[in-house]
Amino acid sequence: MRVWAPLLALLLWPAATLAGDFFTLEGHGGPIKGIAVSPDGQRILTASFDNALGLWSGRAPIWLDGHEAAVNTVAFVDDTTAVSGGDDFAVRLWDLASGTSQELGRHKGKVMSVRVSDDQKMVASASWDGTVGLWSLSSAEPRFIEVGANVNDVAFSTDGTLLYTGASDGKIRIYDVATGDLHQLFLSNGFGVNTLVLNEGAGWLAYGAVDGVTKVVDVQSAALIKDVTLERRPILAMATDRQKQTLAVGDGEGYILLLNTSDWSIANDFRATHRGPIWALAFSQDGDNVHAGGLDDAMYSWPLSDQEDAPRMVEQDRTFLNGTDSASNGERQFQRKCSICHTLTGDSARRAGPTLRNVFGRRAGAVADYSYSDTLQTSDIVWSAQTIDALFDLGPDVYIAGTKMPVQRIARAEDRADLIEYLRTYSDIKDD
Repeated sequence: MRVWAPLLALLLWPAATLAGDFFTLEGHGGPIKGIAVSPDGQRILTASFDNALGLWSGRAPIWLDGHEAAVNTVAFVDDTTAVSGGDDFAVRLWDLASGTSQELGRHKGKVMSVRVSDDQKMVASASWDGTVGLWSLSSAEPRFIEVGANVNDVAFSTDGTLLYTGASDGKIRIYDVATGDLHQLFLSNGFGVNTLVLNEGAGWLAYGAVDGVTKVVDVQSAALIKDVTLERRPILAMATDRQKQTLAVGDGEGYILLLNTSDWSIANDFRATHRGPIWALAFSQDGDNVHAGGLDDAMYSWPLSDQEDAPRMVEQDRTFLNGTDSASNGERQFQRKCSICHTLTGDSARRAGPTLRNVFGRRAGAVADYSYSDTLQTSDIVWSAQTIDALFDLGPDVYIAGTKMPVQRIARAEDRADLIEYLRTYSDIKDD
């Protein structure tokens, strides 16, 4: 196999700067949704709303493009192979030495989590189509387990024979991997379960839920070991270090809670953003740093010994969260509804959507530096006040069925009109 030279250099470059100190990895064009650390600890993969993966061994990334929408989750299979899943419903297998990927297959809804069995032979994917995908890395044929509710996370048993699932109906179920049969309804939480961490060796399962519940239960009986629920919700991310001595919990309000798994005492609890969420967490190989991703366009990493002195993940609120008193209503609508995905500059800047500069009079699918869905590439829509108004009135999923644009509506006609007038100020064509 021919190895792409820049990637080979990256794979061989020691990641000495990626542990022990506070650091950031910057360059994505959107929020960070997933983080994974290679088994040898030398590389980090970040999954982003900008449709790309970043492969890092130092501060300069190699961009891995292949998904057609936001990438929500990523996991290493081994040091040179990884899997990912996203809003395009796809599960992709990556050869990191060549920078290429193949699509293992697709769900019928967003893929929220991918996990690799300990023997590295099987991948499980959790999807909002109500199923879990089981992908053998030695076979092209996937199998799907019908769960019956949106699946947010999965976890393999140590021997790979059982699969734990956390779903939006609040239930944690256990399935037999070989047959796909329900092995056990493990427990029921009142609200949806978002994330799971399993440590069979120590006999516990930790889970976080929509209502802020953070609990640790006995892996055999589901009896409560520790309830560490705080007044923050939802719980969106969990991770443990490789020695399973520390459990990190990230929530929708921007906090990271660190727990000592020996006695479930709180080791630290600090605000990582002015406003949440924390979507992704992972530990460095040595467990000395916890990496986190959220609304900012960068991954941030804190040394566990010195969180209080580390900078915040963001020094100020992202503009789309607040809007200033001097901003027009149209600008506030853009910041809140559009700015995560779109710029108003001359290029698309690795965002999840194309630049909206000079959008008036432009045919849909026409920006050269953006990869469109087939739906928009073949569309006859020309953007105007009327078509932009219809897009946000009906919602992209209705107005352009098949688009990868996130479901987004602006209900009030006045707000849509103000947004349109604001976009006109960034267009050479002022009239339709």
